[in-house]
Amino acid sequence: MAALNPPLNPHWHPDWLIPQWPAPAHVRAVFTTRAGGCSPAPWDSLNLGDHVGDAPARVADNRQTLALATGCQPVFVQQVHCQQVVVLEPASAGQGGQVADAAVARQRGLGCTIMVADCLPVLLAHLDEPVVAAAHAGWRGLAGAQSPASAGVLAAVFERFSELAGQSPHQAAGRTIAWLGPCIGPAAFEVGAEVKAAFEAWHPNAGTCFVARPGQPPAVGTPKYLADLAGLARLQLRALGITAVYGNDSSAGWCTVSQASQFFSHRRDAGGGRSTGRMAACIWQI
Repeated sequence: MAALNPPLNPHWHPDWLIPQWPAPAHVRAVFTTRAGGCSPAPWDSLNLGDHVGDAPARVADNRQTLALATGCQPVFVQQVHCQQVVVLEPASAGQGGQVADAAVARQRGLGCTIMVADCLPVLLAHLDEPVVAAAHAGWRGLAGAQSPASAGVLAAVFERFSELAGQSPHQAAGRTIAWLGPCIGPAAFEVGAEVKAAFEAWHPNAGTCFVARPGQPPAVGTPKYLADLAGLARLQLRALGITAVYGNDSSAGWCTVSQASQFFSHRRDAGGGRSTGRMAACIWQI
């Protein structure tokens, strides 16, 4: 999971993560950590979120650091835990944040950029066609697949991704690779029984991604479970036909909650009126 030989660039922090996956040579991707920016506590230091109480000028400086380090134009969206997907065009770089939880691009130099602080970032790249995508997959976005009115964020982004590749989802699946970034881990993500039931209604094997919270009294109140968010995403990607999945394997090193020195975590840090920063997963083409 450690960073791999980052470019010799003064704006690139060695703590940032470079996905270890067999992406085509023209595809670049990065996951920022909390290191390398100018924000003070509690957003220290590379806070990329403009909605968490940090000074706008510092957020702008931090975003400029990301742009200078990558050489692309990171395009941020306004994430609202929906299944909306935006297709990035050259004009997107100058627009305000569009409401979406996923972005797809064929255009070189435009970075599909997703902010997280416990939710799961999912990056997609096509092995043959010049198409990349990024999705913000919290449990609500993943659970959208359970609603007849919504396909869920991974299914929604893969549909647009396949369209831009000029293929059906079935054709594209075998030529698509996915990378899962850090998120809240299965030892920290407590959910209610209704969340478990929603996923089990979608897939009979989803129950394997939940374990009863240790220590809760039997038959007292509503049972609580610990959920494996990355595991649920892997299950959904396989259901879409995407089997080449890299990155977060649900082990402790990927957990945003437990790795406090490296990652921001909303669940860990934002209680009692406090705030925390946002990291970003960015994927682009050169």
